[in-house]
Amino acid sequence: MKNILVIGAGRFGRYTIRKLHDMGHQVLVIDRNESRINKILSIVRDARIGDSTDPEFMGTLGVRDYDLCIVAIGDDFLASLETVFLLNELGAARVIARATSGSQEKFLLRNGAEAVVYPERQLGSWTAIRYSSDNISNYIELSDGYSIFEMEVPMEWDQKKIGEINIRRRYNLNILGIKDPRMNMNITNDTVLHHGQSMLVLGRYENVQKIFSL
Repeated sequence: MKNILVIGAGRFGRYTIRKLHDMGHQVLVIDRNESRINKILSIVRDARIGDSTDPEFMGTLGVRDYDLCIVAIGDDFLASLETVFLLNELGAARVIARATSGSQEKFLLRNGAEAVVYPERQLGSWTAIRYSSDNISNYIELSDGYSIFEMEVPMEWDQKKIGEINIRRRYNLNILGIKDPRMNMNITNDTVLHHGQSMLVLGRYENVQKIFSL
């Protein structure tokens, strides 16, 4: 579980907030619009009405205490840019920002955003999972709660055969391929895993997380 600050509770922000909530993270939401805050009160523990471009207000949030800050402002690019800059001035550990064009992306990255995303529903889910999970480098959402995850082979699995770990029965996951450095899709129970390799795993997010909570 991580502490995450989300600034902006518009459509993209709400998708991201809901996904973070479903994943069990602690989320603080900031928006200057009271009606937007009211829409998400049922799914977050803390939400505040405030101006993210106001240094005095932002100084009260303890930005340094958050593992991740997501700037989801979509209707005011100048406010988004100022917020990103201010978060970095206040010592934010990681800042991810929303953009609607390539030029906005360049400005946001130059002013302290670690990465920039474009607002779509699927991308909201992708942002929540990708940037709040230390061990998942990419994922593709499929249907019925299943996704394909690209993730590092855990240290505990180093030098072990897939059949020895019994991944399918213990975690309800399937390894589709191993990348080291080229992708090998010819996977059997005798395939030996090595820490540092990347693997493609098919399954549900909650089962993937069980691997890293051993």
